[in-house]
This record gives sequence, C-alpha cells and structure tokens, in this order.
Amino acid sequence: MSDLPELTAEEQRVLGSLLEKEVTVPGSYPMSVNAVITACNQSSSREPVTDYDEATVHRVLRALKEQDLVAVTWQDSGRRTLKYVQTIAARHEWAPDERALLTVLLLRGAQAPGALKTRTERLHAFADRAEVEACLARMATAEPPLVIQQPKRPREQDHRWIHLLGPVEASDASTGPATASAEPGSDRESVLAAGAEARDAKVRASYGAVAVAYAAALTDELLDDKQPFETWLLDRVIAHAADERTGGPVVEVGCGPGHTTAYLAAAGAEATGIDLTPEMIEQARERFPEGRYEVGDLRRLMRPTTAEGWSAVLAWYSLIHLAPSELPEAIASLVRPLAPGGWLVLGMHCGSDVRNNPTWFEREIDLDFVFNEPAEVVALVEQAGLTEIEWYRRGPIRARGETTERLYVVARKA
Repeated sequence: MSDLPELTAEEQRVLGSLLEKEVTVPGSYPMSVNAVITACNQSSSREPVTDYDEATVHRVLRALKEQDLVAVTWQDSGRRTLKYVQTIAARHEWAPDERALLTVLLLRGAQAPGALKTRTERLHAFADRAEVEACLARMATAEPPLVIQQPKRPREQDHRWIHLLGPVEASDASTGPATASAEPGSDRESVLAAGAEARDAKVRASYGAVAVAYAAALTDELLDDKQPFETWLLDRVIAHAADERTGGPVVEVGCGPGHTTAYLAAAGAEATGIDLTPEMIEQARERFPEGRYEVGDLRRLMRPTTAEGWSAVLAWYSLIHLAPSELPEAIASLVRPLAPGGWLVLGMHCGSDVRNNPTWFEREIDLDFVFNEPAEVVALVEQAGLTEIEWYRRGPIRARGETTERLYVVARKA
C-alpha cells in the first residue's frame, strides 16, 4: 500500500499500544478492550499520559477497524472474549526496525535519535545510534515518507523526528522556545557524542578539579539528620550486612570523598569504597584513613577477597553520567559480583533530560548529568534478574539547595 492513514491522536495512541504490546508481551496478545485501555493510559513510556475511558477506546477501535488497521478475533475462555490485533504493520510492510521507531514515535511524540535507540530496546536491537539515524533517513526518503526531521530548537543538542501518520501535538513538535532546563525527550545519548572514553576523561577531569572543595562541602551531609531518607536507607543496608544469613562485605562504587562508605563502616559494616577519580580517593583516604578506598571502574567490579560475593553493592549517584544505552551493561556488572541474597542499591536523579555543568564549586568543568525515569530504571533492574524490587522517589530538600527529585532503588539477587 502506498497511502498512509491520517490518524487522530487517539488512534495513534491505540495503534501504538497494540504495536508495542504485540512485541513486549506476546503472551497477552491479542488484546481485550480493557487491556488496550490499560496500555493506552499507562504512566510510563507515554507522552502525554492519557485517561481514556472504555467508550473512547471502543470508538477508536471501531474507527480503526473500518480503516482495516485493526482486526478482531475471539478467544474462548469459558465465555467468548472479543480481542483486537493491529494489521497496519503488515499492510504497509514495515520492516522490524521501522516498526520499532514508529511505535515509539506514536506513543511518545517527537524524539531524538539517541532517545529512540534507548526507547526501542525492547522492540528492536539497534546496534548503535548511527543505525537508528540510517533507518530514519531511509524512512524519510520512502514513498510516501514515514517520518520527518524537525528543526532544532533553542538549547537542544540534536534534531528530533516525528512520524507522518497524522498530526503530532504542538507540545511535541513545536519549534517554540525551550524552557531553561532541558525538556523531556532530550537526547541522553548525546553524552557519548565523542565516545565513552572521552566522556570518562571528562568525568575524571571534572571531579579531579573539584575534589577538595567537593569533599569539604559534602562529607558531613549524612550527619545531623540532614538527609533523613538516605540515612534510613543506609541503616537498612547496615542491618542487611550484619544479618547472619545475608551478612558480608559491602562496596560503594563511585564513592567520591568516601563519606557514605565511612558511614557504613562506622556502624560496623565491612565497607570498601571505589571511585574512578584518583583525586577523590586521595580525599577519602585523607579524611577517613581507617577506611578501604581504591581507584577502580564500577563496570569492572570484582568480588571481594573475603567472601564469595558482596552483601550489598551501592551505586550512590555513580551512574548519573552514563547514557541510557550503557545502563544495562553497567547494572549487570554490579549484579554479577553480588552474593546470593545480596542487595543492589541505586541513587539517581529523576527525569528524562541531560544537564551540563560548566562550573562547579567555582571551578570551570565540563560535566553532563543524565537523569532517568523510575520506570526505566526499575525495568533494567528486573532485566538484570533481581527480585523484591523497591523504589522511592523523593522531592528536593530545599534547605540543602537541591533542585531535583531523587530516585532510590533497592533489589535483591536471588
């Protein structure tokens, strides 16, 4: 077929949901009306979040059926249940990579190539950002074209793309002014624009430049009830490490000047701190000389020498400079040396953007902070095989000058 449908916003959401669930949860496909409602209105992987009722979804499904874009089937399970399948992908002969990109564009509006690579991981395995860009270029020159590149907006690091299956809401495709902070849909893969090694060098150089001032300002942040939630969570880690069934050594990766590791050790935990930046380890050893601190890379974490695995691995704001595409491998590297029953504990900034710090503690630096949505992080922890997952989202503590929401995840290795 050569003519593309002109889909309404509601039709885009329903078709996008059917396309997504057929790949990600095939055991629940075809989908009942209630399942379609839930898929359309879910709070993760959707922009904007909707609140469709049954009448709306029924109406949209009927309209799509009239256009031969969905079909109905019956499932016998005591009583006959009407279910729906999408037919648009087969009718238009979309390749798997094209289908994956269109699915995300239908569900989330305008997206940059890096964001598309991250958000299509469960739908199609693109090797890298370049492969996404090649597919977009192919789709843009198809007859008729399936996608189009949008003009770059102020403060955006990359062009975004939209589908051509119907109008995209102005909030997604607008070329108007951006807000002072990066907006949802920022290309979080852009931190790898010069490669992972160059990014790591920037991280080491930036933290090295501020190590002394950073340590002076922050090494007391866990004292005097300044961070009550964090100390509550760390106290749980301490109790877990002391338990006769789950006890053992713990490690903090990305320990900075060592104060969190020292908090654990002061309560009796056998704690080790590891950091990528030598200057930070120097500060940790100077300020907490009784502790164990080593220069190392969290992506190459080894098992402890005194046990079969770590009782707990803490990545306390140490994954915040990685692109989303790097997180699965990084989390896997932290899970691998955990002992059975061991905990993975993550601390991060909430959001879906990238913020660059040109100065910090009155020093010139060049450091990108990558924010992550809770649902995305929890999904990655689940994929790593962890269970009993807890996650917490807390607001900024204004008295400490915080401006971002925080995400904490705790999960157990079976």
